[in-house]
Formats: sequence, C-alpha cells, structure tokens
Amino acid sequence: MGNETLRANGERLWDRLMEMAAIGATPAGGCNRQALTDDDKRGRKLFESWCIAARCSIEFDEMGNIFARRSGIDDSLPPVLVGSHLDTQPTGGKFDGVYGVLAGLEVIESLNDLNIDTHHPVEVVVWTNEEGARFSPAMTGSGVFAGVFDLEYGRSRAAKDGVTIGEELDRLGYAGSRPCTYGAIRAAFEAHIEQGPVLEAEGRTIGVVTGVQGIRWYDIELYGDAVHAGPTPMESRRDPVRAFYAICERLYELVSKYAPSSRVTFGDIRFEPGSRNTVPEKIIIALDLRHPDESILAEIDQRMRKIVSEEAENANVAGQVRDEWSSEAVEFDAECVAAIADSADNLGYKSMRIVSGAGHDSVYVSRIAPTSMIFVPCEGGISHNEQEAAKQEDLSAGCDVLLNAVARMAGTQDVTTAA
Repeated sequence: MGNETLRANGERLWDRLMEMAAIGATPAGGCNRQALTDDDKRGRKLFESWCIAARCSIEFDEMGNIFARRSGIDDSLPPVLVGSHLDTQPTGGKFDGVYGVLAGLEVIESLNDLNIDTHHPVEVVVWTNEEGARFSPAMTGSGVFAGVFDLEYGRSRAAKDGVTIGEELDRLGYAGSRPCTYGAIRAAFEAHIEQGPVLEAEGRTIGVVTGVQGIRWYDIELYGDAVHAGPTPMESRRDPVRAFYAICERLYELVSKYAPSSRVTFGDIRFEPGSRNTVPEKIIIALDLRHPDESILAEIDQRMRKIVSEEAENANVAGQVRDEWSSEAVEFDAECVAAIADSADNLGYKSMRIVSGAGHDSVYVSRIAPTSMIFVPCEGGISHNEQEAAKQEDLSAGCDVLLNAVARMAGTQDVTTAA
C-alpha cells in the first residue's frame, strides 16, 4: 500500500463522533459541552481513554490543553500536531471541533493498524476554550500556547457568572504541569467541517484551506437616560435604541460595499436596566467584523467607529467602541497546503482551495508552526447550531486526506518491510 493512498477507518471515526455527541446532548439533537464544564470534562476523559487504548502518552499543559503523543522512530524530532477542540457552543452541533480531534486520533489508530511508524512523533491536541462561548476571547488555550496571550491573562478570563478559566482548570484537575508554550513543531494540521455552503454548492469533498480571514470583536456601548415608558414624551428622551437602530442599518450598508467577502454580525445585545417599561440607560452590542484582506478590514474598522460616533450624537446619547479581541488575516504554510492538496488528488477526491471565514485554533498555531487545515462539507453550511450535519463519507474522506498529509510530513516507514 503506497503511503500516498492510505485509508482511515471511517466507521470507527463515525462511531466515536456519535459516542462523544451523547455527552452534553441537547433535546434538539445538538451538543452543549461548553469549555471547562463537567460535560467538557466527561468528553475529555472519554477522549483520553481512547488515546490510552491506542498506546499514546498523555500530558496536560498549564491551560488544560491535552497532548496525546504517538512516539516517532526518532522521538527527539519535532512533532506533527493534529487536532482541534472538544468544547461547543451552548446550542452547538456534533462536529464543530470534535471532528478535528477524533480525526487526529483516527490518524494514530490507522497508523497503528497499518503497522506504519513515523520518523517524527505525532501528537493529537485538544485546545481549551476554542469557542469563546463561556469565556471570552475565543481560542484562549492555543493563544497562550502560541504566546499571543500570557498565562495569567488566559487563566483570568471570566464567564458571565464570574468564575475564571483558572478556577475551573483547578476544580476539574486540568491545570497541568507541562508549560503552556512551544518548542519546534514539524507541521500542524486541523480537520474541520467548513461551516459554510461553498464546498456543498461546488460539489467538492475537500477544502484545501489556504488561510483565514481577519476577525475583529468589539463592544459598542451606548448611554442614555433611564426614564418611564409612559409619562416621558418621545422628543425629550435620550434613548440609546435610536442610535443602535441607525448604527445597525449603516453597518449593514457599509459591509455591502465590500461584498462578497465582508461580514458583520451583532451576536449579543444587552439592555440595562432591562425593564419592559423603562427606556434603557445603557445598551451593549457585541459586534463581529470580518474580511480576508487586513487593509480592507482596517478601513471598515475606521468607518465603523465614525458611524458609531455620528449616530450617538444624532440621538443625543453617549457612545464608545471598546476593542474586545482581534485576529489578523492568516496565510497558511505552502508546504502544508501542498501536502493536503496532493493527498486529496492522490486519493481521487474533488477539492478546491478555500479561505476560512471562521476563526480556528490554527490561526494562532500558524504563528509558531507550519500549518494548514482541511475542510469537508456540512449540510447547508449550518454550524454553531443543533441542526449541524455532515455526511459520514465526507468526514471519512477528510480523515483519509489528513492521514496522508500527516504521514507525508512525519515521514513513514512500513514496519512489516523495514525489519
């Protein structure tokens, strides 16, 4: 069997995806396994049990990132990393993140089954708090690992109830002794559902991911006066909702000028004091802006700030924009991209090059290691949703490509013929 046409065990991968999906399962068929909850721990423990059965050694670092290692022929060589995350959105699906983790494990198990050793060790990694749903910002574990955030910052991130990542790591026993930092890394791969409709629309099985678009998160804060809804005339109110409405309308108009690659999302809105019969004195709007060209994203940023200032003044309220988080546009490593593209071609899968619209741990990992990603279709492009769905044959195909790309970058030796 040629090392460029290796095949993974797609049925085993699917069965494990379904077993993991039962942890934190929601009535609507999705998953709620938010970062560092008890269900997240249950998912991690299940993953670890499979890794131990696959004869991997396991370590946790200071941010709770899990590393399951298959030794190489020369274990002093830098590892090839494969993996993603196990945490989900509150109403997430069965495949976002977890597919990349279990596809990585399947790579190791398939190498075991095929009696193939690799010159470089292979490590499957589970990154902590990729989603950013419970703790902001997203991609915290990989961010600390890559030196984007320091450990103190990572551990101090708090959920809405005030509990921090550090406190939950300590409670769950995942504050490991391994330093949350990196040494030399041969290559890093992440398999993922596309989370968009392009592959499905184009009839392609594999997305060869060449980069990730830039992302900026903000909180827009608008301040007015809290007054009674009945006695207070409309013309005498300092109502921040007026500014909010105008800001939304103008930002949708703004991003349309940069179509089709620009994105704007208002993902969360909080009204204070939040009373039905009181004009809000404060509105906090979570804003997400995206574009694959960093210079265009910077231009949108400047125009957004001008819009907020103008519409706050027009509504006679105060307004400010607070920067929450940003991730610059990324171009992935050419050698890793080629490994994925060539593997897809050798296996006979239809592929296309694609830029990721969503942020992933690979964004931060790419700062410290040669990196790329593999996308497979998801039905209707739906993700971050309980209706998220992917076909078993597509997930298996993506894992085949991952297996061959890892084998290429790690260097292989057939145990049965090497003796």
